[in-house]
Amino acid sequence: MNTRLRKKDAVTNDKKQMMKGSSMLVEALKAEQVEIIFGYPGGAILPTFDEIYKDGIRHILARHEQGAIHAAEGYARVSGKPGVVVVTSGPGATNVVTGIADAMMDSLPLVVFSGQVATTVIGTDAFQESDIMGITMPITKHNYQVRNVNDIPRIIKEAFHIATTGRPGPVLIDLPKDISIQIGMFDYSQELHLPGYQPTTMPNKLQIRKLVEAVSQAKKPVILVGAGVLHAHGSEQLLEYVEEQQIPVASTLLGLGAFPGDHELFLGMAGMHGTYAANMAIYQSDLLISIGSRFDDRVTGNLEKFAPGAKIAHIDIDPAEIGKNIETKIPIVADAKEAIKELIAQNGVKGPNSVWNEDLKQLKEEYPLWYQEDPEVIKPQQLIECIYEQTNGEAIVTTDVGQHQMWAAQFFKFKKPNRWVTSGGLGTMGFGFPAAIGAQLAEPKTPVIAVMGDAGFQMTLQELSLLQEMKLPLKLVIVNNGCLGMVRQWQQLFFEERYSNSLMPVQPDFVKLADAYDIKGMRVDKVADLEKAVAEMLAHDGPVLVDFRVAERENVYPMVATGKGLHEMIGVKPE
Repeated sequence: MNTRLRKKDAVTNDKKQMMKGSSMLVEALKAEQVEIIFGYPGGAILPTFDEIYKDGIRHILARHEQGAIHAAEGYARVSGKPGVVVVTSGPGATNVVTGIADAMMDSLPLVVFSGQVATTVIGTDAFQESDIMGITMPITKHNYQVRNVNDIPRIIKEAFHIATTGRPGPVLIDLPKDISIQIGMFDYSQELHLPGYQPTTMPNKLQIRKLVEAVSQAKKPVILVGAGVLHAHGSEQLLEYVEEQQIPVASTLLGLGAFPGDHELFLGMAGMHGTYAANMAIYQSDLLISIGSRFDDRVTGNLEKFAPGAKIAHIDIDPAEIGKNIETKIPIVADAKEAIKELIAQNGVKGPNSVWNEDLKQLKEEYPLWYQEDPEVIKPQQLIECIYEQTNGEAIVTTDVGQHQMWAAQFFKFKKPNRWVTSGGLGTMGFGFPAAIGAQLAEPKTPVIAVMGDAGFQMTLQELSLLQEMKLPLKLVIVNNGCLGMVRQWQQLFFEERYSNSLMPVQPDFVKLADAYDIKGMRVDKVADLEKAVAEMLAHDGPVLVDFRVAERENVYPMVATGKGLHEMIGVKPE
């Protein structure tokens, strides 16, 4: 049944009306121009789902709550809009906890509604009750439990504002069942009043002046760009500033795409599996300008050895990030786009860094990312390169976490913003497939490719049912090495090859699995078939799953081992 046919007229923002709490929730979502809800019903949230059914807002029924929230994350990452999730109480709510933590780490705007038992039995261990407020308090930007039906409009309005402003993040609203069926006054015209929440978006001009002067004096400047530039929609301004000042750029994992991956001044990803040129640029720099990154340990390596000769300038909208891990000489709390615009406006003098740029260019040429081809077996890097070349780098790529994630980050050059969807901070296996569903819903006309390990795919493969139901043209790429690749790599390098529970000799037949869901499935295990198979996959008009059997013992190089500095990379060149 097409529920859209049941759509009723929306209550306008300035119209007050008596209605049930669940009806208020739906009216508020319409006022916030929400087009898609991801979720899974259950007893405590049934009144809300009944209203969704009557109203006809598009609801995506995932087959597991974790699939729903990762899909919402993918949607938020690509669209820039908040992802909305509705689940029930107890296990429904706890099943989205991983996604909430993931969104918090990666600064993705989500508004999550959890059903709750009636207020009269909260705290009694009632059926399907969980203390979702206590559980999510440290992993949300803010959370609410509704105790008065008349508070619903205010709370939802505040939740969307908090989730999408300042540093984006997840907000949870816990809705007891009895509140959802009570009658109250819906009034969405009230103005926000949050005196304790006033994010600073505009930069201090004196601090910008200090940075302009530092740039003019620097001989070895480098910019480290993070996802904050993407959240601020500041890529265009970043490109203008970099080309004006001729400052080389390194990227964090999540910052990929904020600056064109094929630009001559781009050094590649920095950090544990970054490029040698990017890491050496940071290590040797005399001025490091971090824009929208939080100096994660995967980026810095050993903090005592990080950028030892550099003056650090840190631009971030979250003041709590500045000085948290790295001592900062020029702190600038601001929206990344606004800060870069002010840098351009103050029109600093270009520093004498041409020799520095030539040195880094030589490093890029001398120490490129590498792998050794084998005529007998597909190398995973070769697979990513093939996909990049055949899509001309125009696809949206999602991943789980692990070796395939690093190879995708290394060998797919992201030229545009929001084409890279990955779990960076939390490192969540099972993220890539449902996130690809959300990404495809956000951009139906853009090719979306989910690159996954064989282990991660098995954590959320139940969403094949949703994929087939929606007929989304996703391309599912399983980089199948029969093991937990990154775990195996660490065990090989640091645990004397004791492969404790990292090898998976028994797997499902992924092609038959695809067939069970009436999805086209392919298996590719010969190098000679690789290019043709990728072309067939991309040309297929619908969802397709390809099980690529790749080299089982391939490692991700180069690498910064734990406790080492960025300049102490191993595997920089083939042995």
